[in-house]
Amino acid sequence: MKKMSSAQVRQMFLDFFKTKGHTIEPSASLIPQNDPTLLWINSGVATLKKYFDGEVIPKNPRLTSAQKSIRTNDIENVGRTARHQTFFEMLGNFSVGDYFKDEAIAWAWELMTSPKWFDFDPEKLYITVYPKDTTAYDLWIKQGVSPDHIFKDEDNFWDIGVGPSGPDSEIFFDRGQENNDVAENDPENYPGGENARYLEIWNIVFSQFNHLPDGRFVDQPHKNIDTGMGLERIVSVIQDAPTNFETDLFMPIIQATEKLSANKHYAANLEDDVAFKIIADHARAVTFAIGDGAIPSNEGRGYVLRRLIRRAALNGQKLGINHEFLYQLVPVVGKIMESYYPEILQQKDFIQKVIRSEEERFAKTLSEGLDLLNAEIAQVKANNSAVLSGQAAFRLFDTYGFPYELTVEYAQEQGLSVDKDAFNAEMEKQKTRARQARGHQQSMGSQDKLLMSIKTPSKFVGYDRFSSDQCTLKNIIAHDQAVDQIAEGSAQLIFDQTPFYAEMGGQVADVGVVKDSNGEIVAQVDDVQHAPNGQNLHFVTVQAPLTINEQYHLEIDETFRKKVRRNHTATHLLDQALRNVLGPHTHQAGSLVEPDYLRFDFTSLEKVTAQQLAQIEQIVNEQIWKEIPVETIETDLDSAKKMGAIALFDDKYGDQVRVVKIGDFSLELCGGTHVANTAEIGLFKITAEASTGAGVRRITAVTSQEAWQYYEDQMSTLTAVKEQLKTAQTKDIPAKVEQINTELKTTQRQLDNLQSKLVQQQAGNILDQVEQVGQWSLTAAIAPVKDMKELRQIADDWKNKNNSDILVLGAKNDAKANLLVAVDEKAITAGITAGNLIKQIAPKINGGGGGRDQLAQAGGKNPAGLQDAIQAAKKLLN
Repeated sequence: MKKMSSAQVRQMFLDFFKTKGHTIEPSASLIPQNDPTLLWINSGVATLKKYFDGEVIPKNPRLTSAQKSIRTNDIENVGRTARHQTFFEMLGNFSVGDYFKDEAIAWAWELMTSPKWFDFDPEKLYITVYPKDTTAYDLWIKQGVSPDHIFKDEDNFWDIGVGPSGPDSEIFFDRGQENNDVAENDPENYPGGENARYLEIWNIVFSQFNHLPDGRFVDQPHKNIDTGMGLERIVSVIQDAPTNFETDLFMPIIQATEKLSANKHYAANLEDDVAFKIIADHARAVTFAIGDGAIPSNEGRGYVLRRLIRRAALNGQKLGINHEFLYQLVPVVGKIMESYYPEILQQKDFIQKVIRSEEERFAKTLSEGLDLLNAEIAQVKANNSAVLSGQAAFRLFDTYGFPYELTVEYAQEQGLSVDKDAFNAEMEKQKTRARQARGHQQSMGSQDKLLMSIKTPSKFVGYDRFSSDQCTLKNIIAHDQAVDQIAEGSAQLIFDQTPFYAEMGGQVADVGVVKDSNGEIVAQVDDVQHAPNGQNLHFVTVQAPLTINEQYHLEIDETFRKKVRRNHTATHLLDQALRNVLGPHTHQAGSLVEPDYLRFDFTSLEKVTAQQLAQIEQIVNEQIWKEIPVETIETDLDSAKKMGAIALFDDKYGDQVRVVKIGDFSLELCGGTHVANTAEIGLFKITAEASTGAGVRRITAVTSQEAWQYYEDQMSTLTAVKEQLKTAQTKDIPAKVEQINTELKTTQRQLDNLQSKLVQQQAGNILDQVEQVGQWSLTAAIAPVKDMKELRQIADDWKNKNNSDILVLGAKNDAKANLLVAVDEKAITAGITAGNLIKQIAPKINGGGGGRDQLAQAGGKNPAGLQDAIQAAKKLLN
């Protein structure tokens, strides 16, 4: 076996399959594109679904990749087992209807055992196959694998429900009897069993069936190969590491964490080792996730990211790291992965900023969570109970990021236990909600045999024209059948050439008509999409007979196209303007180009200010008014990248690409339609800016006639306001509004003064009501005031009057309740603080709160409980 670094292992895998005619697919973003069934990319095949279900036919049916992936379904196992990670890389080779079992098995064995490649000892390798897959069994024998090294296992069948499925074959590495954790006669003591001796390193799936909704398995039209080899796992074998964490993928992170810790060292004790491993794993996961555009939040993948950062921070505290530290590990992760993922170091500053901000936020939240936990514990004790509710533990976990184990530790220190069953029930409810939110989308669609079989060439000729004569109709599809002729109804058409643009890259498809040789309209073109083999597939409403191999005149809606291309070029200008104003870390996260407006999504941590929007808008309009020619350059992908062209990370580009160049201002890869000169755009106006999710903002804008109409509508509104305010000119509106605001403020001050006098009168009556409770003089009442501000005014008067030791006040405000507690120095010296008292009585109003020793306040949603809260305070003082 060769000794190699992780970078060398990854590259050797890719190089091997390149020699077998495979195209190396770049590692796609961790954030799935147009796939609502996934929260994260979780495997190599997840990025290739469109090829496997036949939606798109790849140029090369042989593909290979090293795909970064995230899985968080068993996050609690990370650090506690040898092989669990949230972030990992999956090495894979794929055949889309090309080679099958013969080549897949032969090449797997060659890569693993050939001295030129990995050079594993064949005696150390074991194989599992599906019992009914005699072909795979025979092929492994053919490679020279001994029969006693091949095991038949019913589990060797890959099935996701409805969709592609088939038997699989796994390769295991024998780590030696010294690593075995089960007895010799244990039924799990075999490759594929639950043991530590035999380590699975490669799974080869023979995707040959289609699993139908009715439960039947039928042959796929095109059989596929899908394999997966975990990089971390194979590297642990090659580097002879006990677990994945002792490899060069993790050890530099662990060593950097040791330097940040309070003299803690890896491999010193089990509990510290778990903390080191969790931090190392989570550092990798959050670094790559943020690099791909994910931002911490309270939902979706943002929630996962927030949980990982908080989990790492809590484990840092176990190692004595009581400050923000995770962000400091980003350069370490970047350096480890630099050979294949140079973008991490390129985005280092931005990634660190996001992580540090989240760590600082958590430090504050952690303090609030501890306050809530202490309040819950106090309430349990007040009720003479010994069990903290599972609902409370879950709320701490869900809202404040408290691991269940941490809550248990705090409770045990107070002599309490935690209702684990109730906590697990709440966790299960959350998982159910998450599954329902994802819906029931099919993970991978079934292949459309008819569309996949159509390989008729079709050329798009619409970049520089709005119509095309002598377009030969090559295919008609109606009711999922190929037909030679159709007279009416809906159909899909493929022509040998077409001026109709198929929807792609955010740009909507052209609409228009199909005419016969007499100039009569025979079909309305409603939509155009790409067929699996790349042809433009026209979705039409047929109005007169259409026949294959006849020639037709295709004509797009010229006005529609001109509007779309104006908006499309404007998105390129907007993209660059955003980078100029917000910074180079900002990148496109999606777009939609319609004829009447454009929508552009981009990454940004903060809301774009009004001043920034005005600056962006000005920059775009300046490029329009400069009348810059828009050039299109056709070249190869490498040349385009060397030119500095911006490319969307997740887009798949062919060997030849189109580069859209707008003077010295913008250079982007784009296959869409554009104006010839920026002057055609006329005018650009931003109409809205808003958040669409964590770290993603959206700008909506209009151009040309729509922009002019927008200004007209704004002027109409201003004219109406001018008339309402009775100003002579529009320019006088701001001064008039300022005058009205000044008058309103004066009136409000007068009202506040009157209200203050009324509160003082009411306070005088309340503060005279003093009663003796135990050894303390107490003033307690529900005050006829409207908010906390007025309660604090009464508290100020109480302090000045000094006629009782303790003050407890309540107030009702519609469906809300307010509580205030104040105590004097004598009570504080005796151990009674306002903060502790309010925490114990606030649950009566279904609320919580806190404050200083002298003054504390709380809010809740149960005004009816105010009197109970006052009685609870009396009971505690007694």
